[in-house]
Amino acid sequence: MPMVTVTLMEGYDEEARARLGKAMTDAVRSVVPAAPEAVIVVLQEIPAANYMRGGERRTPAPPLPDPAKIVRAFLDAMQERDLDRACAFLAPDFAMTFPGDARMTRLEDLVAFSASRYRSVRKTYERFDVAPGGERAIVYCFGTLSGEWPDGTPFSDVRFIDRFEIEKGAIVRQQVWNDIADTKGRAGS
Repeated sequence: MPMVTVTLMEGYDEEARARLGKAMTDAVRSVVPAAPEAVIVVLQEIPAANYMRGGERRTPAPPLPDPAKIVRAFLDAMQERDLDRACAFLAPDFAMTFPGDARMTRLEDLVAFSASRYRSVRKTYERFDVAPGGERAIVYCFGTLSGEWPDGTPFSDVRFIDRFEIEKGAIVRQQVWNDIADTKGRAGS
């Protein structure tokens, strides 16, 4: 059973410690063939008063926001068509790519692009997977789409995967893959 010990300053909340424990477990399992329950992660906290680096006392940095929560909040705002709220999650250099190599940098362009593809769309989420990626966290969102084609005909169970890059708490990139074209082609035949 692999065991990882992490020493950190006191001050991180329960959610941050739980995220750290899960991330350490996942990191170990990417190298060692162990079941999740076989990986032991021990978080040892020390008082900030007992921590010095470079001969000076330090305070803990705030935890980074949970990338999956950022993505989920963004997608919820988009589903509600609250573009102002959705824009608050985006980095200034945000870019997105949709099937057919449709590239956009503004959410208003996405709404206009989507109008010719479907009248309405809703996402059902199966899961969000987070992977560390250096300065950027990568979030994969898996699920299905349902809604109406432009002529009002309903569609459902269309698979999708969205890939997001999160840096400094903001969405920098979004890539979208889905079976819309395949589903629409089968519906029209």
